[in-house]
Amino acid sequence: MPSIEEQLKELILTKYKSIREFANEIGIPYTTMDSILKRGVRNANITNILKITKALNIDTEQLALGIISSNLRPSDTMAAHFDGNEYTEDELLEIHQFAEFVKNRKKK
Repeated sequence: MPSIEEQLKELILTKYKSIREFANEIGIPYTTMDSILKRGVRNANITNILKITKALNIDTEQLALGIISSNLRPSDTMAAHFDGNEYTEDELLEIHQFAEFVKNRKKK
């Protein structure tokens, strides 16, 4: 299984053209971002971790535990695409997860 840093790098590259672009976007020097990905998330400054998690919309506490988990609730992102309450929260989560899977598969 890839390390949390490898997973984080992959997530960044699915949303940005490069690590450098991401670092510039969030106001972290590229060398600092590179160091975080090479030396470990746990060694990073909390301010930088907060910038990273906010930009990627991932849970900060989960990242500290070595897990990348979205902060988005399915109803926040998917409900606008459906009429009424035709899906449960669990069904919306599953739809969202499948959409992410398909999107990530296309980029590889």
